[in-house]
Amino acid sequence: MQPFTKLTGLVAPVDRVNVDTDAIIPKQFLKRIERSGFGQFLFFEWRFDEQGNEISSFSLNLPRYQGAEVLISRANFGCGSSREHAPWAILDYGFRVVIAPSFADIFYNNCFKNGILPIKLSEEQVEELFQRTNAREGYKLTVDLENKRIADDAGLSIPFELDEHRRQFLLQGLDDIGLTLQHADEIAAYEAKNEARLANTF
Repeated sequence: MQPFTKLTGLVAPVDRVNVDTDAIIPKQFLKRIERSGFGQFLFFEWRFDEQGNEISSFSLNLPRYQGAEVLISRANFGCGSSREHAPWAILDYGFRVVIAPSFADIFYNNCFKNGILPIKLSEEQVEELFQRTNAREGYKLTVDLENKRIADDAGLSIPFELDEHRRQFLLQGLDDIGLTLQHADEIAAYEAKNEARLANTF
């Protein structure tokens, strides 16, 4: 998993509350077992009409938001089913950061396992980000995970809170498997010792 330390990226808004995982990645696209290739289906039913044409009014279809790496949205982002495909689609599309006032617990936890930084800010702070994003084409945020702060080049600076264990996961680029592999030598030594003990039992 790619380590996350500091990112300066274009911001894109999805101005909706209760964005559920079926909206993030509809169920008909869950047939793949690999993690890649889901970005093209992100917010599929909001991005495309029944004929497969882009819906020009949806934010992510606007030219000004192409290549965005920071997604801002409203409360209870990622609610609904527990599908891990939702963060897969967000990451594959190109987003490394999602900012919202609140997240569904399972989605929030899955983000860290897939190299995405979910940031919780107050309703007022998120509203400020929406206003700045809408007012200025090419609006970017710098997300500094080491110092737990987001900022822009117009004087905005907002600290955010994050569990230290999760912060270290992202800083080091570790998922659960990577964390386990850090102890590979100890695990191998234990297994060898246990195998010898069992051999002496019979």
